[in-house]
Amino acid sequence: MSMKVRHYLLRTRTSCLHLLVEQIAVELILPEDIPITFEDIGGLDGIISSLQESIIAPLCFPDLFSGTSGLLGAPKGVLLYGPPGTGKTMLAKALAKESGATFINMHVSTLTNKWFGESNKLVSALFGLARKLQPTIVFIDEIDSFLRERASSDHEAMAMMKAEFMTLWDGLTSSTDRILVLGATNRPADIDAAILRRMPKRYAVSLPDSAQRKKILSIMLANVPCAPNFDLGDIVRKTEGYSGSDLKELCRAAAMVPVREVLRSHAGRKTVERARENSKAGLPNDTNIGMSVRALKNSDFFQVDATLPESNTEQESLD
Repeated sequence: MSMKVRHYLLRTRTSCLHLLVEQIAVELILPEDIPITFEDIGGLDGIISSLQESIIAPLCFPDLFSGTSGLLGAPKGVLLYGPPGTGKTMLAKALAKESGATFINMHVSTLTNKWFGESNKLVSALFGLARKLQPTIVFIDEIDSFLRERASSDHEAMAMMKAEFMTLWDGLTSSTDRILVLGATNRPADIDAAILRRMPKRYAVSLPDSAQRKKILSIMLANVPCAPNFDLGDIVRKTEGYSGSDLKELCRAAAMVPVREVLRSHAGRKTVERARENSKAGLPNDTNIGMSVRALKNSDFFQVDATLPESNTEQESLD
């Protein structure tokens, strides 16, 4: 927990606000603790370029955007929408990292409380903490489940919480606070129209095309030894319709194939057994079979049940 958060908690420890802030602080991630940068994201160059100009620059250089009668400055709401697994959450974290902003990964379950009126207080604590730690990005994944189109069937407490959230959000647009509410969804049509008006910047994070898939795969396989005749283009052609998440799982499964070959070989099984014996005896494990893992081949991809044992017999032999 950062010193800013500690000091804020100390000042509020005599009130119930202290407990509420503690609940929110659990969702907090400091920029130095985020391991993702824009360089780790492939295929979203256009969106990244726009985010750098319209979000990061105003957050990092507020004086540069303070003039022109309020026409400039970072928007207080941004929406990322698109199919699951396309990198919306990853992009949100990289945005916080690149801008040096505190990242509050807000889960709806944290804001909802069975006690009437407590959710409103949690929302107030959220914006209070965000203001104290600014620049801050409040990220709400699946924002449609929280701020969906209002209906007469909505629970009164939920309706009050939405109203409180929008009121405090509106307060940001008339102030100099460097706080951004960033939402992600794969169902933008379900979001309340009043919420969409508060998110003027909206980015469609679509499934990657062939050029984008090539870049994503290049990043994922950058540190993986590949065979001299490895054909990345072949993998790109066969992954039409894959999301970034699908590509990551594909690469993970493929990289496991040569490792599994070693583990199932006679020498590999002997090494694993020796490592177990050393562990039981409290001895250091100085065995190293990593050098025998072969380079990745095209045939390692798209293997049926590649992540599962080939038979129960082989599974039992490794147990």
